[in-house]
Amino acid sequence: MRIKGETVDEITAAATVMRALSTKVTIEDKTHLIDTCGTGGDGIQTFNVSTVSAFVAAAAGAKVAKHGGRSVSSTCGSADVLEALGVNVNLTPEQVANCVNTIGIGFMFAPNHHSAMKHSAPIRRELGVRTLFNLLGPLTNPANAKRQVMGVFREDLTLSLAKVLQNLGSEHVLVVHGKDGMDEISFTGDTAIAELKDGKISQYTINPAQFGFNCHDLSSIQIHNAEQSKAMILDVLNAKNDAKISAAREIVLMNAGAAIYVSGVAESLQAGINLAASVIDNGQALAKLNALKAA
Repeated sequence: MRIKGETVDEITAAATVMRALSTKVTIEDKTHLIDTCGTGGDGIQTFNVSTVSAFVAAAAGAKVAKHGGRSVSSTCGSADVLEALGVNVNLTPEQVANCVNTIGIGFMFAPNHHSAMKHSAPIRRELGVRTLFNLLGPLTNPANAKRQVMGVFREDLTLSLAKVLQNLGSEHVLVVHGKDGMDEISFTGDTAIAELKDGKISQYTINPAQFGFNCHDLSSIQIHNAEQSKAMILDVLNAKNDAKISAAREIVLMNAGAAIYVSGVAESLQAGINLAASVIDNGQALAKLNALKAA
């Protein structure tokens, strides 16, 4: 089922079925509960921006139920880099819920929660093309997080998937696509955004300059394996004051800032970015990683 222009109704129906069949994680208090799972499939091979952003958002006061898997169409999936960082990705739903409630972040390894994902992964890897499953992962959070930042690999999907999430009952969502092709808020130039908030969808474009950042070249955050992604994540979380790492830090600040904003902890994207910088610089974001490693 290669992406052929599925309709909003078709994607909504597929996501509804997958949600119903999933092994769920029960989080009683969903205040500030978010996910930062993107589609992947952008083919750009960058370090795991949404994964490190999750730790930063948790340090800022969001509760993160991070959904993800191994690499299918990228160099390094979120599960791959978390394992490299020393995090156990094979937790029971009860253990994940405990991590979210006590630490502020838990990781839900997709094959443990969606049997369909488990059986499709080897086929997807062999096909090497984007399939409907790329879209369904971020739409089927097992903890039913109603707030999320979802990166997508094609600009036209921003509005479509905002509509799907509206159909599925989401509360506050940013569906983002860098004009360079990145499935994150980009630092090379413009990012297209469809925002679902208060039941309405708005579309707009943002640029790093709006937040006082420079534009950077993609090569500054490209990696070849999980170890390189791990090293870049640790450099960012250790607040390394180094020109080489400034590009990675700035893309994390924008994406973590977006996550903090949709969580409801911050009133705006700029306020979220400011808070993200603060929790990186004071060591709280790194502390969240260390706490999850110890869980």
